[in-house]
Amino acid sequence: MSTAPTPQRPERAERAEGPVAVPDPALLRKVALSSLLGTVIEYYDFLLYGTMAAIAFGRLFFPGSDPTAGTIAAFGTLAAGYVARPVGGALFGHFGDRLGRKSMLVLTMALMGAASFLIGVLPTYESIGITAPVLLVLFRVVQGIAIGGEWAGATLMVVEHADARRRGLWSGVMQMGSPLGFLLSTLAVTATTLLPQDQFLAWGWRTPFLFSALLLGIGLYVRISITESPLFQQAARSRDTGTTPRIPLAEVLREPRTLVRACAVGIGPFALTALISTFMLTYATSVGYATSDVMTGLLFTAVTGLVGIPLFSALSDRVGRRAVVLGGAVGIMLLAAPVYALVDTESTALLILGMVLGQVVQSAMYAPLGPLLSEMFGTRVRYTGASLGYQLAALIGGGFTPMMAGSLLSASGGVSSTPLVAVAVLCGLVTALAIWRTAETRGRDLADDSVPRKKPEPSREHRDRPDGAAQKGAGK
Repeated sequence: MSTAPTPQRPERAERAEGPVAVPDPALLRKVALSSLLGTVIEYYDFLLYGTMAAIAFGRLFFPGSDPTAGTIAAFGTLAAGYVARPVGGALFGHFGDRLGRKSMLVLTMALMGAASFLIGVLPTYESIGITAPVLLVLFRVVQGIAIGGEWAGATLMVVEHADARRRGLWSGVMQMGSPLGFLLSTLAVTATTLLPQDQFLAWGWRTPFLFSALLLGIGLYVRISITESPLFQQAARSRDTGTTPRIPLAEVLREPRTLVRACAVGIGPFALTALISTFMLTYATSVGYATSDVMTGLLFTAVTGLVGIPLFSALSDRVGRRAVVLGGAVGIMLLAAPVYALVDTESTALLILGMVLGQVVQSAMYAPLGPLLSEMFGTRVRYTGASLGYQLAALIGGGFTPMMAGSLLSASGGVSSTPLVAVAVLCGLVTALAIWRTAETRGRDLADDSVPRKKPEPSREHRDRPDGAAQKGAGK
């Protein structure tokens, strides 16, 4: 008598989403953790530069000018890193779509760690003259290229492994790397600013950059152990059919409106980050706050981001990406003036409250970007499209905002926050208009390479005819 074989309990790795199997929860947690750690390290290095540019680099690398001009020059090198980010997005996007997500993430981390370490050992202007700022700009450009490929790769590793119903939640875990990296860099800078001023300028500013070498070793160890995206593996198997574009960038540019919307949606959160973090050190100290007071405020904003980003990301799984982003964009348009009014009181408690309010609406705009931009592009060009959209937004919203804010503030005599309010409101309006014109992407099948579109309004003849059929010859 034969007996039927006992059916094996299916592995949790085999829950299917369309044609692609979703990995088991343990694997997904490992992928999310590796992306989180890698993003923490990348943003620690990148944001550390922004803080040092505000408090030290003007004197160390751009002497011989007045303090305001030196700060603007230091922010110019900050902008150079942002200019390099779209280049990195296109470069790593191309090879990420052709060769895989994982290998590009290992390379971006190695580049970022090396550039940060070299900044930490770079002689100042006093030692080697003009060569010092030139090398500083070069290393900053390398940082920009590296982080240009980091965000999309880390996001896609999580999003392309995750269940469609929880992409926001899991990408929120990864995107906590930005505030965690900022928190870590702020703590490092805060510790060094406790040194006497002469010691801080002599050697103290270098230690946070040198610390990145240790972080790099940890990050590479974790990142090398993860598995490649299953959606990319499926796309790679289809290459024999000729469906994979040789130049993903050219494919993205065939549908430029999608890329433009992806960029515009991100301008608001990046501009607000620049205003309430990088530039706040400059503005608040000009108002009369001590640097330590502003650094305390930055610690509170980092903690607020740690809470807000995963919450708003998870909320986008329930109510949609558009609603959450739009809420944040409207929020900053309404709160920009009150935020700066709180800062202008010269009360440390109210300064912190204003910065925290700004961070709440920033988190609402920023948190859904991971799943939103990933869902706007097909697998064959997703790395390129998401990278370029995100990094162009970073360039426009974050790269030039500190320089523009500094110039406007200087032109107004440095006594009014009105120009800063105007910048925040304008950038929030850009994001609001862009997300209003963007189709909802929540729950989209990522194996579908078509471009998400808003449903068109039915024509009048479609509305009038019961069968919805168009008349023959209509529109000819």
